[in-house]
Amino acid sequence: MGLFSRNTTASGSELPAPKVQKSDEEWRAQLSPAEYQVLRKAGTERPFTGEYTDTTTTGVYRCRACGAELFRSDSKFASHCGWPSFFTPLAGDAVIERVDSSLGMTRTEVLCANCHGHLGHVFEGEGYGTPTDLRYCINSVSLTLEPAEG
Repeated sequence: MGLFSRNTTASGSELPAPKVQKSDEEWRAQLSPAEYQVLRKAGTERPFTGEYTDTTTTGVYRCRACGAELFRSDSKFASHCGWPSFFTPLAGDAVIERVDSSLGMTRTEVLCANCHGHLGHVFEGEGYGTPTDLRYCINSVSLTLEPAEG
């Protein structure tokens, strides 16, 4: 797993305990098999198959496992990568970033700070012209969209 353990953030600090803690059996009962595979086992949905990949609805994207607010639609952009892309999370403490050295490469995994559900990965310096030069590449199956009223 490289230099970092699964309990260490990308900055090297200890991963804080999740606010929402459930047993594996409880997560399996709550989530569909696809949601469980992504959120609890760090799986990835196939590109261009997720319900939010091309969505332009105004609203707030929440963690499908715990309901925590994660991203706003005004930070979503069309990256054409096959998954919903955001240039920033809702707030700095909405997500946790940690080093992921699986698959023979080093990436930055994005977790829900509230329940530690796997959301996707964040990439930097790809030239999308967003305000942060970041692309939070998030699995649709890990999100629910709460449309804005009106």
